[in-house]
Amino acid sequence: MALGGGTYLVQNKVLPGCYINFVSAARAAAALSDRGYAAMPLELNWGPAGAVFTVTNEEFQKDSRKIFGYDYTNDALRGLRDLFLNAQTLYAYRLNGGGERATNTFATAKYPGTRGNAMNVIIQANVDDGTKFDVSLYLDNSRLETQTVTTAAELADNDYVSWKKDATLTATAGEALRGGTNGTVDGAAHQAFLDKIEGYPFNILGVVSDDDKIKALYINFTKRMRDEVGAKFQLVLQGRAADYEGVINVKNEVADEGAPKSSLVYWVTGAEAACAVNRSALNRVYDGEYEPVVDFTQAQLEESIRAGEFTFHKVGQVIRVLNDTNSLVTLTDAKGEVFQDNQTIRVIDQIANDIATLFTEKYLGVIPNDASGRISLWADIVKHHEELAKIRAIENFSEDDITVEQGESKKSVVVGNAITVVNTMTQMYMAVKVA
Repeated sequence: MALGGGTYLVQNKVLPGCYINFVSAARAAAALSDRGYAAMPLELNWGPAGAVFTVTNEEFQKDSRKIFGYDYTNDALRGLRDLFLNAQTLYAYRLNGGGERATNTFATAKYPGTRGNAMNVIIQANVDDGTKFDVSLYLDNSRLETQTVTTAAELADNDYVSWKKDATLTATAGEALRGGTNGTVDGAAHQAFLDKIEGYPFNILGVVSDDDKIKALYINFTKRMRDEVGAKFQLVLQGRAADYEGVINVKNEVADEGAPKSSLVYWVTGAEAACAVNRSALNRVYDGEYEPVVDFTQAQLEESIRAGEFTFHKVGQVIRVLNDTNSLVTLTDAKGEVFQDNQTIRVIDQIANDIATLFTEKYLGVIPNDASGRISLWADIVKHHEELAKIRAIENFSEDDITVEQGESKKSVVVGNAITVVNTMTQMYMAVKVA
């Protein structure tokens, strides 16, 4: 969200921008933006260091070896395969990117990390021209490329190595790259990621960590970004209560040996990021590659719902999502039961992000704050909400539910906005009369 943003108590903001509150109703030209965007910090043996990098679903399938150092089917990419079952775009950051690059006489790995140690250079005399050499680069036992050159200065760098242009080429049966190391993963590495990801637009932030201090860091970041900055996304983590609608707390661990117990965060991050604004993840089948621990009693499942835990359970031979819920458990007049449902949060986040974008790109510093300008803003918000109603994300919407008035200063406008969110069916009660 550009410039100022977040919630407000009184109309006393300094930065120009869009400030939006969502509260529960008392009991008795705008387009809808796309979903599918996730952000995650990762521990990797290969890849860019020190910066956020973008990977699409298509790029992951086609170029996983170039980006992450492994073929798509390699077990090292199991978590990312779970994520990209649903996510369309990942903003990734390498937590352990501060290590050393592997190197040998002829080349240096493009990225730091232990995966560089799996590369090997083989040089042979060219059979057609004895003055030239065939220089081949291998990763494990797979040949990445072969270049035919006279001197090292002619070698072109590629996606894996930078060639040492001053090296003397001689035939060799194979010289491995050595000395590649991964950096240290600590709180400072996670903070560096959060500092860099702050300016990116995404739907879900996921963190695979079993460290409670790291989880607390991400929870506090999410609360600040949602409530003070106005960046509307949800955080997915495992095994940490937050009592906050912006945090999805996965209950289940995984039984897989050697895998972090919080590995289901990959799948939930992708599924929640891609879940449409008019859909729910409730009852979704887990189709990932981990083995969730699901040996819960009926009473334990009921308690998990009351505790605000996103839980997988077993139905027959299939593992499904019990309830698409977030970690909010303390209900108030401002945040009632409806705020516990992630479908509700998707709808209000969609509204916040879309209207903020509309205001920033079309109205901020451009449209006069007079009756005509306010009518134009009113009409755009009405049109946006009518689109939500068409796809059955909200219901019973009337243009009378939107009001746009001048605020307490001549530069501000105040928007009144009433919506009724549509949720998917979760329970059926049936009475059968038997004659």
